[in-house]
Amino acid sequence: MPAEIVGLGVAVPPYVLTNADLEELVDTNDQWITERTGIKERRVAGRDDSTALLGKRAAEQALKVAGIGIDEVDLVMVATATPDYTLPSAACILQLELGMTRGAAMDVIAGCSGFVYALATASQFVDSGAAETALVVGSETLSRICDYTDRGTCILFGDGAGAVVLRKGERGVRAFSLGADGARSRLLMTPAGGSRFPANSRTVAERRHYLVMEGREVFKGAVTAMAASSLEAIERSGLKPDDIDLVVPHQANQRIIEATARRLKTPMANVVMNVARYGNTSAASIPIAMAEAWEQGQIRPGQRLLLTAFGAGLAWGSAVVDWTLPNPAEPAPEEPTQPAMPIVRGLLDGTLWDGADMLPPLRAAVPEAAL
Repeated sequence: MPAEIVGLGVAVPPYVLTNADLEELVDTNDQWITERTGIKERRVAGRDDSTALLGKRAAEQALKVAGIGIDEVDLVMVATATPDYTLPSAACILQLELGMTRGAAMDVIAGCSGFVYALATASQFVDSGAAETALVVGSETLSRICDYTDRGTCILFGDGAGAVVLRKGERGVRAFSLGADGARSRLLMTPAGGSRFPANSRTVAERRHYLVMEGREVFKGAVTAMAASSLEAIERSGLKPDDIDLVVPHQANQRIIEATARRLKTPMANVVMNVARYGNTSAASIPIAMAEAWEQGQIRPGQRLLLTAFGAGLAWGSAVVDWTLPNPAEPAPEEPTQPAMPIVRGLLDGTLWDGADMLPPLRAAVPEAAL
């Protein structure tokens, strides 16, 4: 019996950064950004947001949809490139924020393909019986590693989180295909901040803690790999490309999505796309897109979905899912938004963190009997 998606949730910050805002920061304009990416705006995490806290909101929503209590979760997996800390994992911080007192927790770092990697991994725990209930979260605060002086990258990325709950069912994750090519790791990376080049005065002065990307090469690799892994996942699922009802791709940019759809011979009417509103939210983009399409009725029970992504590593992955989750009675009301420029200016000059506590909150120790 496969791992079935029984809960789904999403969380995005209220702070909106528009293309017009970016015109104040770098040499760009709305037409240039829209023509090249399809992005009109993106969300930016506020001072009180973090990868784990956005993940918490999405996870709580997914658990509510599933009708499952937090103490029933056996495994938490967080796909992210922007954990709250180098140590401990974002999954452990999420566990703390959710008030969990049991279960395993770990991160998956596979760039923008992280959610597909995490979904595939968690589904194996559920399929095998090693876990009865798994919580899979894709959460990112890419604004924290975005260089708002570099127009090639800062126009692309946004923040947000999405989550799914997995349990064994009659239908669910049918098959997946994962791949990577470390020889192309330099095409998309943050050069400093790890153990090879830890933070020092030089790395900070040279702005080496921000994302750098060779966009043209990433574009070519993304389209080829997403199409190939999609076809492999479909074949492994025992289906044919025509059997797929809806494609939910990583929301990298509109051109990559359209080029991948052409490779798969899939009409854009059968492709979920919300990149215009959120930009590239990396590991969060697929669950955010799924949640929005599900709430709006574009994703419905009985459909066969293809999820496909590509990102830093370079790493890529695709999964075929039989969708069973009933649609909500009506979409959740949209929360009020606020301008993100004060947040971005605080990121640029460092004042956003004035007086902030760097440590996670304390919580009473777990009783030994609960361990």
